[in-house]
Amino acid sequence: MAIDREMIWTGELNERAIAPTAEQPAKVGIYDTTLRDGEQSVGVVLDAEAKLEIARALDRMGVDRIEAGFPRVSAEDARAIELIAADGLEAEIWGFARAVPADVEALLELGCKAAVIESPVSDLKLEAYGISREKLLERVTNAVSAAVANGVKIAFFGVDGTRGEFDFMAEVYRAAVAAGASEIVVVDTLGIATPEAAAMFVGAARKWVGPEVPIHWHGHNDFGIGTAISIAAVRAGASWVQGTVNGMGERAGNANIAEVALALETFYGVETNIRFDQVREASATVRRLAGHELEPWKAIVGENLFTRESGAVASQFHEPESIEPYSSELVGAERGIVLGKKSGLDSIRIRAEELGVEVAEDDRAAILAAVKELSERDHALVSDDDFLELVRGKSGEAA
Repeated sequence: MAIDREMIWTGELNERAIAPTAEQPAKVGIYDTTLRDGEQSVGVVLDAEAKLEIARALDRMGVDRIEAGFPRVSAEDARAIELIAADGLEAEIWGFARAVPADVEALLELGCKAAVIESPVSDLKLEAYGISREKLLERVTNAVSAAVANGVKIAFFGVDGTRGEFDFMAEVYRAAVAAGASEIVVVDTLGIATPEAAAMFVGAARKWVGPEVPIHWHGHNDFGIGTAISIAAVRAGASWVQGTVNGMGERAGNANIAEVALALETFYGVETNIRFDQVREASATVRRLAGHELEPWKAIVGENLFTRESGAVASQFHEPESIEPYSSELVGAERGIVLGKKSGLDSIRIRAEELGVEVAEDDRAAILAAVKELSERDHALVSDDDFLELVRGKSGEAA
């Protein structure tokens, strides 16, 4: 769905600098792997009911495909896939397997209709597993063909592709497609690709398998540029982006699907089905059930994005366009003023109005000084209760 451009206040600079590429799709699909790759975050354990609750939040958010889990991990993971698949969600429900017979059999037992099948493609990974190139090709061909023969739609996922040797990867991807894989995933397992390298990789993969085979990008965030890399992959022709809510995942996490989707729609005119007014709810659901915190300054979903302490900024609070790049309404957030060391006179006025109390203009400077003093003493923001106490105290003096 097209983003409401009236809620975007980014100016003309990007319009001058950015033009669509020949390969850039008009629309991309969002494939969420929070329930599988995201759960690989250290210490995160999601039971089947928690995964179902997250899946429902992802569905409300407009995610096109939900990777419900890896059934060989545990019986609980298999049960989660069953629960999610039976819940009547709009999103497609996908499973996950390695290119080994037992994993494929587990998918078939659950009645999975679509799944990713993964296998390492870099020599570094093959050496670590003690697998030859020839053996790998045999495993991929057998696993994909067995799944497809049983009616499962397969996307082949080449682990550690950004460190792979291109001629061999071409052979592996072509073998997977010949065996029946209808889509492929190019994978930056360790988050080491630059945006330029990601674009080159996607372009090469397109030549390997032909223009009719959809390409996914799966990237990580080890150098802090997971969103930028995903965007570059789309600009080069990837029609699916894989990622997670809040960017959660192993090590530095995965590409953040909300960030990728908002940037694609805002800056590059590439549509997604993401409902941005549901993004913060999905983020909160995942945080609660996974038991992890989030930086308050986190893009799109952070608590601080539309909250202002600075007095200089508070003076412009009545004009959101002057201090924010997009409307809080776009992402279902509320705007507000908080009080502390950095507050100004306008902060006192605005917060008093929000709390429904009257502060005479002549009293604002004294109350501001008291607010600053209290904040510096406690090394914290001033709570509403403390602020109201300061206001009552000043009113008592005036009486």
